[in-house]
Amino acid sequence: MNKIALSGPIWLASDLHLGPATPATSEAFLAFLQAAQEDAAALLLPGDIFDAWIGDDVIRAAPPWLATVLTALRETAARIPVWLGRGNRDFLIGQELADAVGAKLLPEPALLETDFGQVLLTHGDEFCTDDAAYQQFRTMVRNPQWQAEFLAKTIPERLAMAQQARGESQAANQTKSMEIMDVNGAAVDAIFRETGVRVLVHGHTHRPARHVLDIDGKKRERWVLPDWDFDHVSPPRGGWLVIDQDGLEFYDLETES
Repeated sequence: MNKIALSGPIWLASDLHLGPATPATSEAFLAFLQAAQEDAAALLLPGDIFDAWIGDDVIRAAPPWLATVLTALRETAARIPVWLGRGNRDFLIGQELADAVGAKLLPEPALLETDFGQVLLTHGDEFCTDDAAYQQFRTMVRNPQWQAEFLAKTIPERLAMAQQARGESQAANQTKSMEIMDVNGAAVDAIFRETGVRVLVHGHTHRPARHVLDIDGKKRERWVLPDWDFDHVSPPRGGWLVIDQDGLEFYDLETES
């Protein structure tokens, strides 16, 4: 298990889905980074930071929206430690991006050693085992050979493939129940038993909540990080989780900003 020792208030945010079509969400994220620089001891972004990530080489000629985000991440990482995680949308985030902004890559899962105690952190899509089609896709795209072949294509080719995959995913999700796309209870129970942790934090499902569980007679907690959208829904939504010596607490971006 990959352990990360962190002290002080730890801020976590995921499922930002930043891209050229989310200018308002990007603005909210920039304000969030400014606040993190002042009040957080470390910032962890466990996946789906970007709505799509076709390879780190895009930063060599970054479009304006991305260049702005990268600059803000770099400025934040110069003030506090920043960790970038990989999600189901940005699983191709790699070392080049991390180095470019002065961040580190989050292992998955990561065992955080915090002032509150141990917290297991992951993106969360691995727990959605009822969605067999997605799990097949996940296995395929995380295969090093598949990734090498994909990254060998031109940027326009990769963009076209990503857009096609996104369209197919959206169409498929229309026919899936919310239960299928949520975590599987047995999969969650298994990770608690395997690791022995009391607290699990993940994103991915867009169902922010604190779940109190009883597993083998022991209290366990599963905290689900909120997704962000300041462009396509009203009212806008977004938020983060803080872990400090007193425990875990959600903060809503709209009311806190």
